[in-house]
Amino acid sequence: MKTPTYWKHKNFTSDLLWPLGRIYNCATNLRIKLKSAKKVDIPVICIGNITAGGTGKTPVAVSIAALLQKQGKKPFFVSRGYGGSLKNIVVNAQKHTPQQCGDEPLILARQAPVVVNPDRYAGALTAAQNGAELIIMDDGFQNPGLHKDLSFLVFDGNFGLGNGRCIPSGPLREDLESGLKRADAAIIIGTDRCNLRSRFDIPCFSAQIAPAPLKIKNPHITAFAGIGRPSKFYRSLKDCGFNLLKTHDFPDHHCYSEEELFALISEAEKLGADIYTTSKDYVKIPSELKNRFKVLEITIQWEDENALLDFILKHI
Repeated sequence: MKTPTYWKHKNFTSDLLWPLGRIYNCATNLRIKLKSAKKVDIPVICIGNITAGGTGKTPVAVSIAALLQKQGKKPFFVSRGYGGSLKNIVVNAQKHTPQQCGDEPLILARQAPVVVNPDRYAGALTAAQNGAELIIMDDGFQNPGLHKDLSFLVFDGNFGLGNGRCIPSGPLREDLESGLKRADAAIIIGTDRCNLRSRFDIPCFSAQIAPAPLKIKNPHITAFAGIGRPSKFYRSLKDCGFNLLKTHDFPDHHCYSEEELFALISEAEKLGADIYTTSKDYVKIPSELKNRFKVLEITIQWEDENALLDFILKHI
């Protein structure tokens, strides 16, 4: 789904849906309280959020895996594999498609092995059996099935909590108070324009999302994205110096048809532009068309990488 515009501010639509948001929040809290988490014999780090979509969980998970690998650790990712048809598999990026394992696992697999399973406990067992020394959960903070040794909540500093209401009235997966009680630390991506730090009573780490270095051959581009908040991606492209002629938003996790891709190609050719997309969208483009599209790769730049690493190592 696309992120609704009314999630940013309270208005008539969010007021109308407010009772459903209350029910959603109660159901989430009840589900978490009633199910006992199962523990595995290796540490589990959860990279989660309270707001739906677009906070930067996946690049944060990749970055933390890289930090731990530099320490000689062997992390595995465990992912739900949203939209994938296969369960309890170790992702093979050369073999598996987004339709089989989801789009995000293919991004994660570039950094470390990934087990896809909606049952996070079963996925963790599979990871341990395949040699994992620790597990990084990409998402799953509201999933009570697997015990977490360390839980991070990731926030977009620009978006904050939106209108502060729960799905479908707002972007929250649960109320902030309940989430903070189960979290060990928060991560704010970007400038804290919503003064989130003042609401946290847990350690907080800061980071920026930065585009990877690239050479601009054609400054005129079109762009498309099927992510939680495409506007962040487009802003990054402008910050790189591109002249953004056209943009196209698709629902999060969208699977592109050939008709859609050829329409994007045709538009760019008429404009004399290159086409840019995200790495999450690029993995869903058929191999025979990939050379028609370019990717803006991003990295996480920590304000204090050593402090974050020390915090993680003390908890696992």
